[in-house]
Amino acid sequence: MTSSLEISIQDTSKTYRPGITAGDILKEIPRKNTSEIIAAQLNGKPIDLFAPITESGKLDFVSVHSAKGLEILRHSTSHVMAQAVKELFPDVKVTIGPAIEDGFYYDFDSPRPFTPEDLERIESRMKEIIKSRLPFRKASLPREEAIQFFRELGENYKIELIDSIADEEVSMYSQGNFTDLCRGPHIPGSGTIRAFKLTKVAGAYWRGDEHNRMLQRIYGTAFASKDELKRYLELLEEAKKRDHRKLGKELDLFSISEEAGPGMIIWHPKGAMLRYLVEEFERKEHLKRGYQMVVGPQILKRELWEKSGHFDNYRENMYFTTVDETDYGIKPMNCLSHMIIYKSRIRSYRDLPIRYFELGTVHRHEKSGVLHGLLRVRQFTQDDAHILCAPDQLNSEILGIINFVKDVMGIFGFEYSMELSTRPEKSIGSDEDWQRATTALEKALQDLDCEYEINEGDGAFYGPKIDIKLKDALARSWQCATIQCDFTLPERFGLTYVDSDGSRKRPVMIHRVILGAVERFLGVLIEHYSGAFPLWLAPVQVIVLTITDRTDAYAVEIAEKLKEQDVRVELDLRNEKIGFKIREARNLKVPYMVILGDKELENQLVAVRKRGQDLTVSMDVLQFIDSLRHEIESRSF
Repeated sequence: MTSSLEISIQDTSKTYRPGITAGDILKEIPRKNTSEIIAAQLNGKPIDLFAPITESGKLDFVSVHSAKGLEILRHSTSHVMAQAVKELFPDVKVTIGPAIEDGFYYDFDSPRPFTPEDLERIESRMKEIIKSRLPFRKASLPREEAIQFFRELGENYKIELIDSIADEEVSMYSQGNFTDLCRGPHIPGSGTIRAFKLTKVAGAYWRGDEHNRMLQRIYGTAFASKDELKRYLELLEEAKKRDHRKLGKELDLFSISEEAGPGMIIWHPKGAMLRYLVEEFERKEHLKRGYQMVVGPQILKRELWEKSGHFDNYRENMYFTTVDETDYGIKPMNCLSHMIIYKSRIRSYRDLPIRYFELGTVHRHEKSGVLHGLLRVRQFTQDDAHILCAPDQLNSEILGIINFVKDVMGIFGFEYSMELSTRPEKSIGSDEDWQRATTALEKALQDLDCEYEINEGDGAFYGPKIDIKLKDALARSWQCATIQCDFTLPERFGLTYVDSDGSRKRPVMIHRVILGAVERFLGVLIEHYSGAFPLWLAPVQVIVLTITDRTDAYAVEIAEKLKEQDVRVELDLRNEKIGFKIREARNLKVPYMVILGDKELENQLVAVRKRGQDLTVSMDVLQFIDSLRHEIESRSF
């Protein structure tokens, strides 16, 4: 072992003895908020504050207010939750407990489901553990010793996890009488946890496989301060009100029936209209930008999926069938048909770029445990496009897609962020092609001065991608748009074009979606607007309400005039009190009510009430139609 270590912090370097901890070094540094430091990074690798340092390098401290700090805090809180559960319910077996976006969870194999009362008891015990200020401690054991340790505890899930680890030694963390298998890092002790809340219980299959045992998953969250936790819990309550599954039922948009099958959406008339409006908007926007409409079949021969690499790299997500003793794959993506269209005749460099667009319905075998309303389904439609271009056109095409996304997100009122996802472990293609594709995507982001993060190893199996994440009205992030750069599939399918010198060249293919899965986007949209869609998107734009049956004929006349101007209108001629009708129309979030009584009939006017307002304004029907037309054309929200 070296006799001394050279540790640099910011611009200062100093010599320390081997075995010193980051916590010891922190005590030497004059800082105002040392209590906010919960971990460190040595040469970019996260470490515990209490871990002995054995190598020289650059040391950075991790604040609980940073993204990495919050992740460590939440992961540590999941360990404290597991300790509380084991102390209260000794027969429960522990599995895994990671940090996730906005919180954490831990899966337990419990003889019975946890109840809300159980969560209260677990929270109470966690508070006692936190108050005890138990230190976290790390130990490394040889695999066999670790297996024996957990075998004695009866923790068979931990043994299964160790069996999947290739390392000869495994690390474990303890606080108090609880020990867990974990890579870490962790907070110094349980007393570091200042604000947490357990939020819900759900079922989850072990390792996400429906063939495995159903476990009990307890979700929770933790924040650096009680104020941050309070704000988050308020947003959580608002999110419950906006839940697209709840609003979908209340607004009669869609349903999911076990009779039809999980992950299959049944669109009701109003939901189908909303979907039609979004898709028609998409068609027009694509045509304006030089895309050509195409349609491919739902099933293609297995040989094609083998050729593309999907069979080897994506088979577990696909459905297969046999027709006339020939195996077919039900398409999970639309790219194969688009390449076949391209190959249907000889292409010249003058033809490029070619932009094929398809609102293509696809099927993917999602595990039942991850299905979630419109956000995770088994059948969905993608606003899928594939651009085939010459290598020197690649940059301008990527720039065009990013600007397309920017325009569309502005229309719907979404902010967004970007990530560049690089080559995954399971992939096809040469290192050279992957580097060319990654460089092309990164250059476009830099040309537009876009802020982005690198998401290592999360690209598609055939190429790197730009992922664009929407931020909704509650500041939640949703993955929708993506841009994938692919040199590999054109090679596999022998795609060529005749260049200006008469030689055959290989085009580059860009896979991209703007909204992504239409179902998922609509789920996000419902929650973003809380079901109160802007006028141009509202399935019903105007509802005509009558006060007495004397105005029924006039109401029909007004409705017909609105329909003639392509306004989506409903009539409510029921023999009910007008207050009741108004409340129902308000609950359905219809943008405009037209209320007709004797006065309106006599003066040939309409009394108009806008959504969210109690003021009723009388006007001529043509004046009302003009105001509607202006609002629709401006796509205001």
